[in-house]
Amino acid sequence: MCATERGQDELTNYNEPAGGVDPLAARAQQGALPVIGYLGTFAPTATFLAAFRKGLADSGYVEGRNVAIDYVTDGQYDRLRCGFRAPAGRANRSRFDPTGTRRESCHARYPDRVQHPDDPVKLGLIATLARPGGNATGMNFLLRDLGAKQLGLLQELVPKTVRVGLLINSRAPNFDGVMRDLQAAASAIAVELVTVGASDSREIDAAFVALAGKRVDALVVGTVSFFFGRRVQITTLATRHGLPSIYNARDYAEAGGLMTYGTTLTEAFRQAGVYAGRILKGEKPADLPVVQSSKFEFIINLATARALGLDVPPTLLARADEVIE
Repeated sequence: MCATERGQDELTNYNEPAGGVDPLAARAQQGALPVIGYLGTFAPTATFLAAFRKGLADSGYVEGRNVAIDYVTDGQYDRLRCGFRAPAGRANRSRFDPTGTRRESCHARYPDRVQHPDDPVKLGLIATLARPGGNATGMNFLLRDLGAKQLGLLQELVPKTVRVGLLINSRAPNFDGVMRDLQAAASAIAVELVTVGASDSREIDAAFVALAGKRVDALVVGTVSFFFGRRVQITTLATRHGLPSIYNARDYAEAGGLMTYGTTLTEAFRQAGVYAGRILKGEKPADLPVVQSSKFEFIINLATARALGLDVPPTLLARADEVIE
């Protein structure tokens, strides 16, 4: 996310409804409200938005009153790399790459509040977690580091698991890192990892057909936000193909996914709001330490387990933070 202040001729809303201008964008133009740019591969859920606005409110900002939010969401990473663009005929004033892969034509001249599943230091986004030192700060979800735990939970539920599918988006910026880490975790427990890629809805359908043909025993869904936006499609296909699967966010379980283990994303969005507000008040991203995720949750959807013909061990149920009946 990036927070900046833009005048009337600089504000562009690329999600304005057909046939009219977004009222909030118009108000921001008239009053030159500070603008928070939201870039993502999926539209934020109502829960996430409520958490983000709560964080903003804690910093003294209310959307529509003293701050505007410009939402740019798209399922394709390439189209997001320069999501905020100046109007035609004007020089580029604020272009932001939320994926961690910057191009020379995309320059972030305004403070960025970044949420990323990968290591922001390795990606070159910041100097250190404690002192980012540049124009970006935010939260590190640590999602890429959860592979070993997720594989272990799958093996505990399905003890005879020897081949595990990995659904990944090869266009995601953290693709290589996810692959290396999951492969190492699988090798440590003598599990064969079968990787299938998908970068749009049709490819997701095809990926599940491929996984069925490869006779995998279970499935890990990669930690990319693109899949989060397709969670209903993915969890439905997993059940239809009889694949015990594990995901990284509770929203998958609420959509019918079997198990989730990962960061509490609601808290991450609240923290995003807090930091956006602090930046708008004048604090420098370089001085705001990147927050490390500290709360993780394990969710089991018991109804899905029954649909898959699985008996969940009592020991696993006892460790779950929540069991969806």
